[in-house]
Amino acid sequence: MTSNFAVVYDACVLYPAPLRDLLMRLALTDLYRAKWTNQIHDEWVRNLLARRPELSADRLAGTRELMNRSVRDSLVFGYEHLIESIELPDPDDRHVVAAAIHSGSEAIITFNMKDFPEAALKEFNVEAIHPDDFVVDLFDLNAGKVLAAVADHRASLKNPPKSPSEYLTTLSAQGLTQTVLILTQYSLAI
Repeated sequence: MTSNFAVVYDACVLYPAPLRDLLMRLALTDLYRAKWTNQIHDEWVRNLLARRPELSADRLAGTRELMNRSVRDSLVFGYEHLIESIELPDPDDRHVVAAAIHSGSEAIITFNMKDFPEAALKEFNVEAIHPDDFVVDLFDLNAGKVLAAVADHRASLKNPPKSPSEYLTTLSAQGLTQTVLILTQYSLAI
């Protein structure tokens, strides 16, 4: 049974491959419904190619397509008419809130908390959640499903493979410090 709780992933959490992959695997647990837009895809892909020109645009297009196919009803359309009515510190972020409103999402998963102030989101019944807090909340909701997703993620890393300790170091580098503290206690399960 799929949860009715929906979240929109901001581009900044899709930019780093380790975090993107973990969030995709967590989305497959059905503990929540993950959402994004083509505009969000365009943003993370554009920024990644600008920073890492050695990456292939075709390969990232394949990643994008795989994400869209793998997570049921993830792609949000028809939100654009809401953008102009939203006020944020950075007007370029309004599309993320518009997608959240249109898709019935209750949260935006983002590192950029200051760009999505509580006062601006409150009227839309949307909140910004740091990815570390989000994963911890999911763990509290269903530790077994989160551990299975984490174990699946670590097992998928083959070039090079990572020990549980190395994997947790990777997650820590993604800003998931609370998550790592919890997962350290379950290193045999991951």
